[in-house]
Amino acid sequence: MPVLWLILLQTAFAALANAADGAPVKFVGGTVSALAEGANCRITMTDDVFLTVRCRRTEYQVCYETVNLLEYGQTVNRRLALALVISPLFLLSKSRRHFLTVGFTDAQMRQQALVFQLDKKAVRTVLVALEARTGLKITYQDDEARKAGKG
Repeated sequence: MPVLWLILLQTAFAALANAADGAPVKFVGGTVSALAEGANCRITMTDDVFLTVRCRRTEYQVCYETVNLLEYGQTVNRRLALALVISPLFLLSKSRRHFLTVGFTDAQMRQQALVFQLDKKAVRTVLVALEARTGLKITYQDDEARKAGKG
């Protein structure tokens, strides 16, 4: 029995450590040249002033006060290749990719944008945290995106 408690305690600490590291995202693109397109990153929203994006050796911060756009959307694709190769049952399943666009003004008062592909497990957490920190409402691209973002 003590071994079970030890495993549960380790799992809880690992979950807390991952939450402090931020949510996993993929930087898809935008106007910021400091971040490489396609880079796997983590975004952290625990700071009261800055949204922090960490990609390997690069860190980029956006002040919440300068954020003027939060948009969430998703793309839905059928798994055609798997259906052809493995089984036609894969035609019944869908692949969803979740995207977040953060628009903000930089220090020179120029409009900038960051586009991220979110991990499906982090969508609600990221959207709620950004709404709370920025005071802005998320703009949803369509009703399907609204369902996925709000739950």
